[in-house]
Amino acid sequence: MTLVSLKLVTIIAEGFLEERLVRDIKKLGAKGYTITSARGEGSRGVRASEWEGSNIRLETVVSPMVAEKILNHLAEVYFANYAVIAFVENVEVVRGDKYT
Repeated sequence: MTLVSLKLVTIIAEGFLEERLVRDIKKLGAKGYTITSARGEGSRGVRASEWEGSNIRLETVVSPMVAEKILNHLAEVYFANYAVIAFVENVEVVRGDKYT
């Protein structure tokens, strides 16, 4: 078994951004993603009610180059105007060709 070093990009964002974020990360080179519901408190506080919508946690495993493109895009388009955070972790995956 061979492990391949890649990046796990995690984006936590307002739920209404889901379709846009998925479209953007795929356009930037992500081959797939996982989305789950998320909740918590951050610099913008706790969400006041459900009518504002829930948050999502979008995760994608990508090459270092694609991870950098995604983070740059988020910084340019989303960070200033939306409740969005993102972080990257190093991961070792089996069947690395699925992700690049």
